Amino acid sequence: MDPKSCLCCPRIWTASSVPFAPAKRPFPAVASRCPSKLPFFHMITGAHVLLYSKDPEADRAFFRDVLGFHSVDAGRGWLIFALPPTECALHPIEDGSRRQLTHQGRQLLGAVLYLMCDDVRVQIKLLRSKNVRCTEIDEEPAGIKTTFQLPSGGEIGLYQPTHPSPLELPKPKQ
Repeated sequence: MDPKSCLCCPRIWTASSVPFAPAKRPFPAVASRCPSKLPFFHMITGAHVLLYSKDPEADRAFFRDVLGFHSVDAGRGWLIFALPPTECALHPIEDGSRRQLTHQGRQLLGAVLYLMCDDVRVQIKLLRSKNVRCTEIDEEPAGIKTTFQLPSGGEIGLYQPTHPSPLELPKPKQ
C-alpha cells in the first residue's frame, strides 16, 4: 500500500491537503497520513460558544470594553472573543423550563453561561466601577453566583466555584 493512501478513506493525504489541521501544530515526522491517523485529529481543542442577542453590537462592545476580552474580526465586524479556560457541567432539563434550541432541524442542548472568577465579591466591585449592576449573591454548596445584564437585556452569570475544578488537574502526559 502506498504510504500516502489510507484504508479508511479513498483519498491520498498529504500534510498540505488537510485543510482543518491546526496551522500552528507541527505534523508528525511521517509527512503524509490520513487525518484520522494523526494524533491531534480526534482531540478537541476548544469550544465555540454562541450567545444570541437582541443587540449584538452593544453586547460585543460590552465584552470588549467592559469585560476586556480580546477578539479577532472574522469579517464585517463580526468579533470572536477569546474566553478564559472553560469547564462544562451537564444538568437535567426540567420539564417546561425553556424552549429547545434547534439548528437545521436538529435539537441542540440549551446552555447557560457563567463566567468564573476567584472572588465573586471583588469581581462585582470591579463591574460596579464600570456601572454594571449585579443581582444579589446566591451562595450554594457548589459555588457563589450572581448575574449581570448585558446592554441587550440578556444576562450572564458570574460564578465563584467552591467545588473542585477540572481546570486544576495536572495536564495529562503525552
